[in-house]
Amino acid sequence: MNKKVLWSIIVVLILTNGVSVAYFATNKTGEKTVEVTKPVVASGEEEVVATIGKATITRQQWLNELEDRYGKQILEEMIDEEVVRQMAKKYDIALTDDSVDRELTLIKTMYNTIDHEKINDEHWKEQIELSILLEELLTKDAVIPEEDMKRFYKENKHLYEIPKSYHISHIVVKSKEAADQVREELGNGSSFSALAMEKSIDEFSANRGGELGFVNEDNGYAPENYLKVAEKLKPNEWSEPIQVDNGYAVIILHEVIDAVTYSYDDVKDQIKRQIAIDQMNGTISVEPFWKELGVEWFFEKK
Repeated sequence: MNKKVLWSIIVVLILTNGVSVAYFATNKTGEKTVEVTKPVVASGEEEVVATIGKATITRQQWLNELEDRYGKQILEEMIDEEVVRQMAKKYDIALTDDSVDRELTLIKTMYNTIDHEKINDEHWKEQIELSILLEELLTKDAVIPEEDMKRFYKENKHLYEIPKSYHISHIVVKSKEAADQVREELGNGSSFSALAMEKSIDEFSANRGGELGFVNEDNGYAPENYLKVAEKLKPNEWSEPIQVDNGYAVIILHEVIDAVTYSYDDVKDQIKRQIAIDQMNGTISVEPFWKELGVEWFFEKK
């Protein structure tokens, strides 16, 4: 399986996992969650979480529905995570912080269309760590000649050269006056993403709060003048109005990743895993390790 395809799957899983788990547990991504205020109920009565006319929905009905819709998926994900961690411990597989941080940098700058603000770095790192551990488990017995790994690095060196990248969002409006109004509202405490959804005429990004992801001089995902402006901004600072083809834009800088080139020694373990996984031509799955650990679960009995 090609590494880029694999990481596309991982990105989708991270997003799906983040959305699904929010139904059952404290949100780990830093997003605010809607809290249901618990009404006081008499002993023996069922707690009501919603009233619609004369009809009611009890907490137990709600939880039963959540379990029916999402319970199997969430429980399977939780088991997968614990299986990977136990198997990694069994085979003495440990990761360095540098290896996880490196993958984080690569994935953040490679997949710029992700709504980065909804998943923080700690959540990314947790999911990336699990993904690398699974790759290590699946390829632990693989023997890849050094010359093959060096050849791969030489042929794909561009993948390990990250230009200075800026994580930005923008709001595009038709006139400078409208852009000045946007800046005024931001100064009064308005949310940038909310204003983008309300006011931006850029259909591609407006419904994602103006999100453009990580942009740099190589990927062409933003106008060149955006990069020049972003270079002078501090994180969480927004710009003066910038003239663009269809009006004026205000951008905000979220994060900067400095340019970096990873050496062969930096990424040789990653290259080994990638070549080995490509040679497997199979599905990346935790399932074989379930049997090794003798996993039993609720849905197996249903």
